[in-house]
Amino acid sequence: MDTQTPTERALTRHIKHTLRLTFVGLVVERFVQAFLWFGVLVACTLAAAMFGAFAVLSALVFSILMVCLALALIVSFGICVKRFQMPTMRDARARVDGALPHRPLQALQDLAATGHDNAQTQGIWQAHQARMAEQAWAARAIGPHLRLSARDPYALRLMAITVLIMGLLFGSGSLRFGGGSLANDIALGPSWEGWIEPPAHTGKPTLYLADMPERFTAPQNSKVTIRLYGDADALQMRQTVSDESDQVTPLAQDFTLEHTGEIEIKGDTGRLWNVALLPDQPPVAELIGDMTRAPSGELRQSFRMSDDFGIARAQLEIELDKNSIVAQYGYRVDPEPRQAVVLSIPVPRALQRQDFEGVVTENLSRHAFSGLPVQARLKAWDVSGYETVSTQMQTILPGRKFFDPLAAALIDVRRELLWSRMNAARSAQVIRAVSYAQDDSFGGDHALFLNLRSVAGMIEAQGATMSDEVWDSITERLWTIAVELEDGELSEALERLRRAQERLAQAMRDGATPDEIAKLMQDLRDATQDYIRQRAEQQSKAQDQDEAQDGESFDVTADQLQDLMDRIQELMEQGRMAEAQQLMEMLNEMLENMQVSRGQGAGAQAIEDLEDMLREQQDLNDETFSDLQEQFGTDGDSSEQSPSDDNAGALADRQQTLRGQAQQQGRKLPPEASAQGDGAASELERAERSMEDAEEALRNEDYAGALDNQARAMEALRNGLKRLNEQMRHSGDPQDGQSAQAQSGQQNGRDPLGRSDGGNQGAGVGSDGAGAPDQDDVYAQAEELLDEIRRRSAQRERADEELEYLKRLLDRF
Repeated sequence: MDTQTPTERALTRHIKHTLRLTFVGLVVERFVQAFLWFGVLVACTLAAAMFGAFAVLSALVFSILMVCLALALIVSFGICVKRFQMPTMRDARARVDGALPHRPLQALQDLAATGHDNAQTQGIWQAHQARMAEQAWAARAIGPHLRLSARDPYALRLMAITVLIMGLLFGSGSLRFGGGSLANDIALGPSWEGWIEPPAHTGKPTLYLADMPERFTAPQNSKVTIRLYGDADALQMRQTVSDESDQVTPLAQDFTLEHTGEIEIKGDTGRLWNVALLPDQPPVAELIGDMTRAPSGELRQSFRMSDDFGIARAQLEIELDKNSIVAQYGYRVDPEPRQAVVLSIPVPRALQRQDFEGVVTENLSRHAFSGLPVQARLKAWDVSGYETVSTQMQTILPGRKFFDPLAAALIDVRRELLWSRMNAARSAQVIRAVSYAQDDSFGGDHALFLNLRSVAGMIEAQGATMSDEVWDSITERLWTIAVELEDGELSEALERLRRAQERLAQAMRDGATPDEIAKLMQDLRDATQDYIRQRAEQQSKAQDQDEAQDGESFDVTADQLQDLMDRIQELMEQGRMAEAQQLMEMLNEMLENMQVSRGQGAGAQAIEDLEDMLREQQDLNDETFSDLQEQFGTDGDSSEQSPSDDNAGALADRQQTLRGQAQQQGRKLPPEASAQGDGAASELERAERSMEDAEEALRNEDYAGALDNQARAMEALRNGLKRLNEQMRHSGDPQDGQSAQAQSGQQNGRDPLGRSDGGNQGAGVGSDGAGAPDQDDVYAQAEELLDEIRRRSAQRERADEELEYLKRLLDRF
């Protein structure tokens, strides 16, 4: 008689269903683990047969191989059967129960050992069984745990499955065996397979002839492979797409697709294809625009190249255009034979080299062709070896320009000497002529005079028969002397800048610490400021000689460079070296192509900012003095003080903000101001310290102390403005100095606040455009203020603090 409740019967059915599914999974698991190597052997045998590996064997070899395979399969199958152990339902129950907390399935089968007659014990036991039954509802079937990696650490099972799948997809579609009568009995009849493999550079996929229509196209030089299976006479192959056939055997043929034609397989299962040739077109290369020059003398030539399958390599060739050279001066003689200049052009990666544009950049300022008429042409080769040459362009080969007259003359001499050694005598005469005024007896540079005379002596000693080594040495010395004359201190500054950049680049590669990065960045900032100063002087000299820049350039300010270097340091400290390297390259390009800003540049902007700061500090000083008056009363009665505690905090906050502006302005000063220890930068630091003391005094409601420190801050700001004006005028940047002078009101004898400084007896216009009081009014106001200070200092009933402050004011004025 069934005593179970419906709920208990449902639970029993659930448990039985779960155990059956888990049992099936256990059978699969143990079967796969036991028969693993037998399955690998069977898969490899089937895959070899599908690929026709046995079809080329002789009858004897095939028979021996079949016997060995049969023995291996029998032995491996027997070992697998011996290892296989059929699971039981007890194993399935244990697996399911082990995945549940407290093993509820086992608990439901347990019986109470004692307490059968005790009602209390039975109640506890029934409650336990009910709880276990509730947990048993969570039982779920568990799949097989194959865990084959321990038995097959080299994953041979995966390779066997992969080979079998490839045999099913790409094999002959039948099991082909070779040798004797057994092969004839097993073979399914004559069959074939073939494919066309395009050249790798085309990026085209392999074409399977069985899937191709009657007419199709394929790239030129594709490799065609045909395989025939069955009797030698059952199928035959005919083709007209190649002039020669590389026939391995009558059943295996390989040839190259050379021209349009037919491919035919004759027989019961044969087919005919008309193959159209997809030719490989030659590449296209062209030069875009004119050849330009960067400020450093570097040539820049834009180009465009394209090809149907991709450019393999390219180069820009530059050769002397003798027909365009006027036969005068040192060019009357025949030039020395020189090979064309060949500049290799980097080609993008394969996916982007079919159609691309770029710019060739190279500095050929030292080359013998520099500054002479040349012919340039672009050559390109595709991956198939086809070559193309662009239209020839005639131009003047760009090089570095020299604005110092003596340097320019030496470069001309050097160019003529490079043209031909026959110009040696003429070159020596010209060098002696241009060096005549360099002797100190004529007020020149004696060291330069001796250097030039030494070069002239070497040329005269060697003459037109000088060796290549002497020739190169003389032309190199002429170049070095010209660069030193042209650059002066700029060459040293540039070398220092390059060393700083190289050290920083090495730090990016090696992974420097934050302290090392900070030191290297400071070295780079110092070198950059020095280079900018020297570059500004050179730029001023070049503009004085009406230079017409034919290269790309742009205005850059110290703020822009500072922001860029701050960003580089931030990226390096974060470990983002790749991004920092990109910004370093951008910084190099900016420094190379920059034009130092003029007019409203860094100096003029700094002066304007200092003027605004001085006005704000003056306003803050006036309000502080007003609060001091309110605190002690205007009539001298200190017992009637006005409340000013709240305003003191507000004034301190304003002073803090102004101090932050002074600190920020100190970092934005131009190199001319920050390079000198006694310049505007030091005055701004002094103003910042006085502002900090004034802020502290205001927070302590020490108005007198705050006024003293504010007065010191204004004095420092005025001195900073004065020295910044002087430094800008002496920095080789007259426009910046004039702009600074105009903006500060100095052209009308005004101080930065628009007031007369005593040098102008008439009325003037301040920096804000409003009319300023004349000198008599200023003196009258000053006298009135001084009388008021004396009157109040004589009132002994005033507070000691106020009397002390009034005394300091009298001492100051």
